[in-house]
Amino acid sequence: MNPSATVSAGSANPVLRVAPAAPAEAAAHFRASLAFHADVSDVAAALAAGGHPGFVVLDTRSTESWDQGHIPGSVHLPTALIPEQAERLLDKALPVVTYCWGPACNGAARAALALAELGFQVKEMLGGFEYWAREGFAYETWQGEESRPADPLTAPVGGDCGC
Repeated sequence: MNPSATVSAGSANPVLRVAPAAPAEAAAHFRASLAFHADVSDVAAALAAGGHPGFVVLDTRSTESWDQGHIPGSVHLPTALIPEQAERLLDKALPVVTYCWGPACNGAARAALALAELGFQVKEMLGGFEYWAREGFAYETWQGEESRPADPLTAPVGGDCGC
């Protein structure tokens, strides 16, 4: 089948039922998306590069969740406490990267909203703590540092994803 062939609106497949955006619109959308989100592996690479990464990582979960496991060097501030404590714990001159449990949790987005409303520059780390652990990055618990082997469904085993 010729991929450029016109398909009538009634028989269009579900992917093309709504036409893709024009390239300039798509570029603007994806550029904006990257301004709001950070990838787990990009955060890990920036933290591993040595020196100060130029941002703060903020764990927005409960104390029990924090104790279960968190990103080394992250700051702990549950979302509900952001209005009262953020300006005391965080520097507005540094962007903040928020995370919560995982892709099915919008806690990091709620925390990012609360921080933005207080005047912080903020990004949400996509995948949250779940993908941090699933991609094999070390994390801290109340008992010390731990890590798991990379899950081949979320990260290449022994290599770079090429993203």
